[in-house]
Amino acid sequence: MKIYLAGPMRGYSRNNFPAFDAAAAKLRADGHEVFNPAEHDREIYGEEIEFMDGSQAKDIGFSINDVLKADLSWICDNADCIALLSNWEHSPGAKTEWALAVVLRLHFWYL
Repeated sequence: MKIYLAGPMRGYSRNNFPAFDAAAAKLRADGHEVFNPAEHDREIYGEEIEFMDGSQAKDIGFSINDVLKADLSWICDNADCIALLSNWEHSPGAKTEWALAVVLRLHFWYL
């Protein structure tokens, strides 16, 4: 199954990337293809993205528009399922990804 991993990032230590990475590893070990937005963000912005706060975002060229465009496009083009990390409902980005998955009638896994 092709799974998009969604959850909160902003306001979390290291942008919550360790939780994303652990969930992606487990899902992949179970044989799934996983889009992990933490990995995608590191590919684009480098490892320092894990330690950025709002004031640093401009310093590395971070664009929430570009990030969401890539994430939502992957959901539209590839996802069979969206897996949601704990506290996803407190994240505006994860709620947006969830809403798109509802419209697309994807499967949901609440991790």
